[in-house]
Amino acid sequence: MVAGGIVLNGSANLSGSSRRAKFPPSLRLLRHADFERVYKQGRRHFAAHMTVFYLPRAENTNLRVGFTVGRVLGGAVDRNRMKRRLREAVRLQRPENSAGVDVVINPKKSLLKAEFKEIEQEIARAFAVIHKGSKG
Repeated sequence: MVAGGIVLNGSANLSGSSRRAKFPPSLRLLRHADFERVYKQGRRHFAAHMTVFYLPRAENTNLRVGFTVGRVLGGAVDRNRMKRRLREAVRLQRPENSAGVDVVINPKKSLLKAEFKEIEQEIARAFAVIHKGSKG
């Protein structure tokens, strides 16, 4: 069967993969108080398309990441696109054996026009800095 120039067969799964990659709540920074603590007590790493704030936690659980995208960066569509791109870059670049660190990522307007590979590299560099900073 042909629909809109796309050949469909009975076994086609149009909704994408049945096993979607997730960014579970246990890996997210959600509470306002946690964001405030990272901003006030944490350290900063500056990159071309974002600023990364991080603060090691006493309990050595896992890395938690939060995103703040203010209205000054654009409309809801642009802000949501920034968050989706950042979430995916973090999911792909997150270190496996990460210590208990809270991370807040603030994108800059230039993130919208950046290549995804460039965003991934900046996230990977930030995680390397965080790993080095939380060890020493």
